[in-house]
Formats: sequence, structure tokens, C-alpha cells
Amino acid sequence: MFRFLDISTYYNRLGIAFKALQVRNFRLFFWGQLASLLGTWIQNLALGWLVYRLSGSPFLLGLVGFAGQIPSLVLTPLAGVFADRTNRQKVLFLVQCVSMLMAFSLALLTLTGSIQVWHIITIAIINGMAMAFDTPYRHSFLLDMVGDKMLLQNAIALNSTLINSARFIGPLLGGILIAAVGEGYCFLINGISFFAIIAALLAMKVNNPILSKINKNILVELFEGFRFSYNSKSIRYLLLLVFSSSLFGLPFQVFLPYYASNILGGNANLLGVLTGLFGAGALLGAIYLATRTNMSKVIDNILLSALIFSSFLVVFAISNLPWLSFFALPFVGFGMIVLFASTNTYLQSTTESSVRGRVISLYGMSFMGITPLGSLLLGWASKVIRTEYALLISAFICLAIALLLRDKVKRNC
Repeated sequence: MFRFLDISTYYNRLGIAFKALQVRNFRLFFWGQLASLLGTWIQNLALGWLVYRLSGSPFLLGLVGFAGQIPSLVLTPLAGVFADRTNRQKVLFLVQCVSMLMAFSLALLTLTGSIQVWHIITIAIINGMAMAFDTPYRHSFLLDMVGDKMLLQNAIALNSTLINSARFIGPLLGGILIAAVGEGYCFLINGISFFAIIAALLAMKVNNPILSKINKNILVELFEGFRFSYNSKSIRYLLLLVFSSSLFGLPFQVFLPYYASNILGGNANLLGVLTGLFGAGALLGAIYLATRTNMSKVIDNILLSALIFSSFLVVFAISNLPWLSFFALPFVGFGMIVLFASTNTYLQSTTESSVRGRVISLYGMSFMGITPLGSLLLGWASKVIRTEYALLISAFICLAIALLLRDKVKRNC
């Protein structure tokens, strides 16, 4: 007999999906971060549109993306060392305060009509420095918040869910706000939204873990993290897969304003729709992961999602039709989040606590620090050849590397 509907199965699956929210600390973090991330994605959309409105240059879009993320390439590995040494909760509090000040600075400059591209680049660099510390500290802090390694996979998936819920809703709101009140108020809203996550961090009661004693040179500990990651073939090949996807795949996001305006003939509202559809796919990917309980499927998820991400990025790159772009972007988002979140889950679940911060910092560097290099590379290529051709070549390279690494990952993980 066929089972057309089993209500208890759906309720059980729903309970699994939100299990980590039973922990008070994580619940505070979840709702505070959701409010803050909505503001962040509203700002991200407004920032790209503002840069393109002021300059009309795809190269400057790539340069701003580079400026905002390049600090991660240098600072994230060092931040990983400190994440194994210092109080993660306090550092995360300081990071949010810096980002809040940068948002208010953007709002003030824009609303007074004095904003210039060099202001945006400078603020992007400062904010990028703060974000370089955010990634290893936030990911390492997840286990501190939930207090149970069995809840870690669910906490990571829910963290991805809230990020991509904001990625989906924020740009849609941002497109409406840009058209209605302008970019300056988008930045102001983002600054105000940081109060939610700051309040959540202050309200948490966390049993801070025993941290590494400062008995070694920072560079020695940094090298130990690199050596540990390189000697583990599973970690090495997974980081290479994330690295290649970040370098050749993720930079497409900074060129969405160009695609919305020049290729698809739209405005800020269309940009919001494109970004929102990408976020919707990522959100579905995060929800899919939150309902998974079988760790044995993690590697299969990583390999399949890498192919989905790069294949549909090729489709988006060649599209000059709105409906085809609308079709491709959710798959790009789904593949991206399953690839990165599943890799994060595998690394945190298989890495000993004494080096977790450093390994996660390399993971964070592989997508936050490498992506700006790809943004700059694509920005330069867009001056030599058409932007859409540059993105198409990049997407094909991303797909080829995913195919080449497939067997190596399966053999060693």
C-alpha cells in the first residue's frame, strides 16, 4: 500500500529541524542574528546599487567587493589562532559594534549627499577587517552556545537557514526601500538592526571552554593549523573544493547590479528579485540540511551540491532572459549553501577542539578571503572582455575543478 500522508513523520521532521532552538543561548543568537542579517542584506544590495549608480563601472563593483573581503585573506587565519585562545563571546560583541558604526557612517555620508566611492571602499575595508574575525569566532562559538556536539550539525544548518532567510527577504526589502527612500536609509536601518544581536550576546550565559594557553608564538600556532589541515587529505581536498568555488563561483554576486541593469534591462527592484531568488535557493538548501540526521551522507551532499552550483552558474552566465535567470539562481543558491554548510559540518565534526578555530579559519578564508580575489579578477576581465563572457569562463572553470576533485574527495573522506 502507498502512504500518501503521514502527519507524524512531518511533525517529527519539523522537530528535528529546530532542535537546537531548545537551547536558550542559541535561541537568543538565532533571533538576534536574524534581525541583524536582514539589515546587512538590505545594506549589501543598496551598496552595490549605490556604487553602480555613482560610477557605472563593473570594475568598481568588483573593486568594492574586493575591498570588503580581502582583509579575510590576511586576518582570518590569525583570527583562528586567537579564537582558540580568547573569549569568543566578547570578541563577537566587539565585532558587531564595529560593523554597526560602519553602517551608521555610510548612512550619514549618503544622507548628507557627501558620499564618494573612496568612502565606500574605506568603510568596506574596515568592515571587512571586523568580518575576518567574525567567521572563525562565530563558527567556533556555535558549540559553546549549544553545549552539545550532537546538536552541532543542526545548529550549523539553522545558522545557514537564518543567513539565507535574510539573504532572501533582505534584498527584496532593499529593492523596495531604494526605490522609495534611497540608499541612505537602507544603511541607517542596518545600523539599527545591530542592536538585536548585541543585546542577544549580552544576554547569553555561556560556560566558556578552557582555552589554549599562550605558550607559543602566534605564527607557530598558525603554521600548526596549516600543517594539520594539509596533512589531513580529507580536509585538504575539501578546502580546495571550497577555495575553487569561492574564487571562480561566488564573485558573480557583485556583478548582479550589472546583470539587472545592462543584461536584463531592469532596475533596483529587479536586482532585489535576482538576489532574493538566489537567497531563496540557499534558504531551501539550509532547510534541507536542517532536516538531515544522517552524517554518512555529508560527503555525497558536498559533491553533488558543488556540481549543481557550478552547472547552474553556467546557465545564469549565458542567460539574457529574465525567466531563465529566475530559474537558474535558486539552484545556484541551493548548491552554494549545501556545499559550504556541509563542508563546515564535516570539518567541525571531525576536527579536535584544540585546533578547531584554526581549521575553521582556513575554511572561512577559503570563501571570504578568496572570493575578493575572484571579484577583482572578474572586475579586471570585464574591462578586457564583456562581463558576461568573463563570468561564463569563470563558471566553466569552477565546474571543471569540481569534476576533477570529485574522486579525490570520495577516496579520502
